[in-house]
Amino acid sequence: MSSLELKKAYIYLENGTYLEALSFGADDTSVGEIVFNTSLSGYQEIMSDPSYAGQFVTFTMPEIGNIGVNAQDMESSSAHAKGMIVRNYQPRYSNFRAEDSLHNFLVKHNVMGICNIDTRYLTKMIRAEGAMMMVASTKISDKDELKAILEKAPRIEDVNYIEQVSTKEAYTHTTSTYSDKSGFIYEEAPTQKAKIAVIDFGVKRNILNEIVSAGIGVEVIPNNFQAEELIKDYQDKKIDGVFLSNGPGDPLVLKQEQAQIKKLIAAKIPMFGICLGHQLLSISHGYDTFKLKFGHHGGNHPVKNEKTGLVEITAQNHNYNVPDNITEIADVTHTNLFDETIEGLRYKDAPIFSVQHHPESSPGPKESRYIFSEFLSLIQR
Repeated sequence: MSSLELKKAYIYLENGTYLEALSFGADDTSVGEIVFNTSLSGYQEIMSDPSYAGQFVTFTMPEIGNIGVNAQDMESSSAHAKGMIVRNYQPRYSNFRAEDSLHNFLVKHNVMGICNIDTRYLTKMIRAEGAMMMVASTKISDKDELKAILEKAPRIEDVNYIEQVSTKEAYTHTTSTYSDKSGFIYEEAPTQKAKIAVIDFGVKRNILNEIVSAGIGVEVIPNNFQAEELIKDYQDKKIDGVFLSNGPGDPLVLKQEQAQIKKLIAAKIPMFGICLGHQLLSISHGYDTFKLKFGHHGGNHPVKNEKTGLVEITAQNHNYNVPDNITEIADVTHTNLFDETIEGLRYKDAPIFSVQHHPESSPGPKESRYIFSEFLSLIQR
């Protein structure tokens, strides 16, 4: 596609800001939370990350769309974000791996694209005032009508997006990072040394790939799991541990999941959590999470490994964080150097650890991938 006729788009934010822009992707009226992402690449991985369900993602990278999209770069089966906001959309894509345009991809998954807008202005606004709700439309231009729609719509913290993104049926995941993007195996994956159950709150495919690459067999199960079944499987040596995945929304909403995780904690089952899983472990131990002003979204966040003293550049995507007083029951293993928030925990009296960042690095740097091998060491002990 070398050209595309862009339609008008109209945006109303809950702080009263009203903006006009152009649109690509789905022709729609949609409500969501606006955040910004500082990654320089990986827009398809970001849009297909279930953790972005319910959100409009503002990209600080100004040129988006120039490499198109392809099936291999999907982090899930669909695009889950409400929309993407970019400075310049490039309808003409050029990449040897490209299979289609970003516009067609968004239309297919009914996701809005907004362009020809000052994303630097939006990013500075979010940084100063915090993430906020917004409505965008290609059909409604009246400011008051958009305001009324936004005021009646549920806020992101009132919606259980996990019900939308979690798998409905259990399945076995066997793909590893040893499979290249063309689908050819250029090195065999390690022999399985253990097997785990992955609780799917919106898990990314590359997280599953990294777990398999660490030598761990993976059975992915829905979010409405029953702890008693997993405890029995652990006692019968059918599984060696449990992984709690990333996912969207406010973890405090997930009351049923918290109740089941508390039972797993009491049973002393080895567990590892990433992002939402990290937060759910904190809440299930009695330490409620809090919402960050504008969250951490991007592929360039420095995190200090408190054990080694080394600084890792990490990929991040979260709006919530665990409280500082959780150090009463857990040791801090990683610290965010942007704002000194907790990035990793190892619980003192249980075989459980967790990290807030995304060590699978999709998209982003690969410096934290060793954490999956640490999980194997934990469950082998």
